[in-house]
Amino acid sequence: MFTETPLVRRKARAELVAKCVFGAMALCMVTPLLLIITHLVWEAAPLLSFEFLTTNPTGGMREGGIWSALLGTIYLVTVSLLIAAPVGVLAAVYLNEYARESWFTRVINLAVVNLAGVPSIVHALFGLGAFVLFAGIGRSILAASLTLAVMTLPVIIASTKESLGAVPLAFREACWNVGATRWQTIRRIVLPNSITGILTGVILQVSRTAGETAPIMFTGAVFFKKVPEGDIFAYSIWDQCMALSMHLFTITTQVTDAPKALPYATAVVLLGAVLSVNLTAIVVRSYLRSRKKW
Repeated sequence: MFTETPLVRRKARAELVAKCVFGAMALCMVTPLLLIITHLVWEAAPLLSFEFLTTNPTGGMREGGIWSALLGTIYLVTVSLLIAAPVGVLAAVYLNEYARESWFTRVINLAVVNLAGVPSIVHALFGLGAFVLFAGIGRSILAASLTLAVMTLPVIIASTKESLGAVPLAFREACWNVGATRWQTIRRIVLPNSITGILTGVILQVSRTAGETAPIMFTGAVFFKKVPEGDIFAYSIWDQCMALSMHLFTITTQVTDAPKALPYATAVVLLGAVLSVNLTAIVVRSYLRSRKKW
């Protein structure tokens, strides 16, 4: 019969203490989030309804719903994602699979790191100068989406590079040994096995894009715009639009005598939209990860 020695008992107690400490730390991180969400939903409950989502603001932003702002946010997130995701993924593929170590690649990596640290207001001024004025696009959904895409590129590039680097080199060598080209290897082996990391970057991109105010304020968002209710094609990419983040800022700071629940309801819808997109991406990522054979 094996019996516990004093050393084993001390290790077990130390492990239990460590587990309790780490569990308490995790609880400390989750509890504020749950309290914030609970408070927002409680305050927003009087206004939350399907009608609130599908009607335009009326009465000087004091009545009605948030349809035009919700639709504008969907357009901004979708268009910026369509621009940033391909560019970011292809840039990461070049840096990780093709580029050799040189001054050029070091400059690119340094630029990506620096771009991630630029404040959003600076991106807004860049978008105003580069897309609205220099390119002649004007204040529009396209100009705002391009600005948001530039702002979120570093996240997508960094997460994609890490995911590509996690694919074992043996996979590439096996493909090369049977005569596959570098691009065939990347397209058929490397990218499918790194899709979960790419989706992580996309999740972060969507979360940041939906909540930004300064970049769209200078390049495409407006104080108020009425659009046909229920029409998901009410906006063109050349139009200016409302956005939930700017709408929340507006009704909080510039609209007087607004219902107390209005900013809370807007915040809950914005948070719910971001969480819905994130949850969808997480489910897809988990499904793809479960199909991995290594």
